[in-house]
Parts: sequence; structure tokens; C-alpha cells
Amino acid sequence: MRDGSKLRGFFAKKYSSEELMHNHREDMNIYRYPLVQYKVIDGIPTLLGLDEGSNLILDIGICEEELNIEGTRFCLDRAEIITESTIFGTTDKISQYVFKTPWLALNQENITKYNAADEIEKDDLLTKILIGNLLSMAKYLNFRVEDEIRVKLNVKPMRLNFKGKVMVGFRGEFKSNFSLPNYIGIGKSVSRGYGSIKKI
Repeated sequence: MRDGSKLRGFFAKKYSSEELMHNHREDMNIYRYPLVQYKVIDGIPTLLGLDEGSNLILDIGICEEELNIEGTRFCLDRAEIITESTIFGTTDKISQYVFKTPWLALNQENITKYNAADEIEKDDLLTKILIGNLLSMAKYLNFRVEDEIRVKLNVKPMRLNFKGKVMVGFRGEFKSNFSLPNYIGIGKSVSRGYGSIKKI
């Protein structure tokens, strides 16, 4: 998972004048859902652009021959930009998704509640958090959710190292009536590649 952060660092440095590439303005964080996300999916360095972020990626025409990450050079055989329009939001159809990278669902406030909960309470808590993640994402993408979001989760906890701290992430899958584009990030630190999903 550290590779997503390194990828973000490479492009943020190269395109430092573009706020959408790094969500910073004059050394201050811009708190919003990131419209450009960096991830390594199945060993492939990937940038995901949404809305203005997709337009930016198309405009700057990212076509790197190599990536220089922390002094190590990675030659790229090829690069491609894939554009697609997709349905986003609640639908009549239930879709199934798998987390391709760990989902960071818990923060300092709800980790204590999660640790003290039994199996059923943990499932209920995570379901509420996932629905909250989807609502928050929709809000930042200027999408109004008018129907109830329904979710059925099947995830397992895993320990991971995040910024030098041991945290709990989740792997697995979920079903929902909320349609999402492939590889979009859900939860915390999506700009660094966490919580990336793919439709099954």
C-alpha cells in the first residue's frame, strides 16, 4: 500500500501547480473528496480521475516513460488513458463489489466502539460507516442521494501499517444498490489508494 503514497508523491511533485493532483494550497490541506486518486491495482500503477480530475488528467496527457520513486527508476512499457461514463448513485439493481485494496473504515472515535462490540454490533457499525462513506463521497461530488442506500457487507479485519501506526483495515466485498465506477476509493486515505473497489 505504500506504493500508492509514493505514486502520489511523484505526480504531486511533478504537477505541483495543480491543486487537484495533491489537494494542497500553499502548504495547507484542502479537505474534500480527492478527484485524482493514486493506487497500485494488481501491480499496475493507476491514476483515477473523477469529474474535474478526469479532465485534468486528459489535459496534461500523462505519458510517463519512467517513474522515479525515491531514487528507484521504473521503466514503463506502455501507458494508457481509459475514459468512460458510468452510472453513479442509487439504482433498482443490486451490484456486488470487491475491495481491491484495504478499506480504512475506522477512525479514533469509532475504533473503541468497534473493539468493544460483539460480532453483530461490528457488522452493524461497519454497515453504517460504509453508508456514511458513500453519502460523504456523493456530497463532495455534488450528487444528491434521494433514495435509501442499502448495503450488505462481508469483510474481514486485517492489521496494516499506516504512517508508522498499526491500524485495522478490511478486505472482502459488499453488495449495494449504489452504483460506483471501478477503482473509486471509499473511506479514509483514498487519494493514497485505500478502499479501492471493483464491480464483480
